[in-house]
Amino acid sequence: MCGYALCLMAAALLALAPAVAHAEDVRFTTQVAPILVQKCQGCHGPDKAKGHFRVETFERLMKPGDVGAAPVTPGKPEQSELFLRITSSDPEKRMPQKDDPLPAAQVALIEAWIRTGAKFDGPDRTVPLATLVPDAQQPHPAAPQTYPRPVPIVALAFRPDGTALAAGGYHEVTVWDPADGRLLRRLGNVPRQTHGLAYPPDGSFLAVAGGTPGSVGEVRVFPAAGPADAPATSRLLDRIGDVMLCIAFSPDGTRLVAGGADGAVRVYDVATSKRLLLVEQHADWVTAVAFSPDGSRLASASRDKSVRVIDAKTGEAQGAYLGHNAAVFAVAWSENGRHVYSGGKDRAVHVQEPAAEAKKASEAGGFGGDVLRLVTGGGWLFACCADGKVRQFAPTTDEKKPSLTLVRTFDGSAEWAYALAFDGKNQRVAVGAFDGTVRIFSAADGKPFSTFIAAPGYSPAARTPSTRTPSSSSGG
Repeated sequence: MCGYALCLMAAALLALAPAVAHAEDVRFTTQVAPILVQKCQGCHGPDKAKGHFRVETFERLMKPGDVGAAPVTPGKPEQSELFLRITSSDPEKRMPQKDDPLPAAQVALIEAWIRTGAKFDGPDRTVPLATLVPDAQQPHPAAPQTYPRPVPIVALAFRPDGTALAAGGYHEVTVWDPADGRLLRRLGNVPRQTHGLAYPPDGSFLAVAGGTPGSVGEVRVFPAAGPADAPATSRLLDRIGDVMLCIAFSPDGTRLVAGGADGAVRVYDVATSKRLLLVEQHADWVTAVAFSPDGSRLASASRDKSVRVIDAKTGEAQGAYLGHNAAVFAVAWSENGRHVYSGGKDRAVHVQEPAAEAKKASEAGGFGGDVLRLVTGGGWLFACCADGKVRQFAPTTDEKKPSLTLVRTFDGSAEWAYALAFDGKNQRVAVGAFDGTVRIFSAADGKPFSTFIAAPGYSPAARTPSTRTPSSSSGG
């Protein structure tokens, strides 16, 4: 930065300082935290911590990085490494490094906060800063009232009573009547693309995981019921600097597990929104997560070619399966909890025991593309694939020689079949495709039940051509 620019900045700071520096109402949660989340967390978060300095929680913010100096010394900005970095004229030291310097008003605000004691006004120093920032300060763009063309359906979830099917849209989640494809609700203020949807067993909530790659990722919870014409309110559980890709409820509905592009597995208490666990065992995107049927363990799949089994209470590693030779996009537990199924870019479903050094017990092949989702229910295993088909398997009853027998194949789409959901009450399976189509089949006999395009207001006659790319998949 040139000397003239520094002089201008100093003058601006001096002009602002009298108005801010003596203000006792400078609030960390609503004034300082938004700056840190927007400008600092991308380089100093759990997925990327330059200099081993992290700012994703207040507790982390106050801990020194590699330089050893205190990031914040209450009452003394001139002795606070954070303030020295955001005001440095050295491009190698200034933060943020790969962005413009902070505006003078923001620098003055941080200085005033430190000078007046660096107080924390939030409920918990260990929760992500992003969850402290009011939604009103970070609203997402509104969804289009009428879709000019469908968007790929990469997430689906049946409400447990079978009366509604949630689907990912563009900056919204749409909820449909699975019997006739009638639009029931539109849930807005979510990131650009939804990658994961889940209902708890009682159907009282709808959890949403999604984001914009390299920008923002969120986990939100919506009330499952509400007037169709009323704005839907949601509760933010977490916000990170990259996309969230997968989500699942525990069998009792009290906990929620999520995974994302930062390689971490997170577990939340649904009632309090408190994050219970942050597990960093993967070296790449976490593409799928699942609770064991008894809720004691977690399984996670990743682009790092591994499947991990984790203690759901402590976060400790219990097993690792390394039998895939390519990225893993899908994971599911057998209904008795004795085996884990996984699939991905190697075009096969692997069956393994959740042991410390898990070995492949068997494999089901014959897929014409990447295996993108796995769902168990009704005594079956369903797999959707990039070849546009859904395969229904019957797991063997011989626990000593677990295997999968192909029962039938559904024609899910002429294009990639991204999303999968099972309706246990009515024994139906839904598949979402790249072209925006949702198809529902009977799991008992394979007969089609209903088909609709999950794009509000879209008219097929006005459809515009689009190009499918592998990056449209949550598997990358």
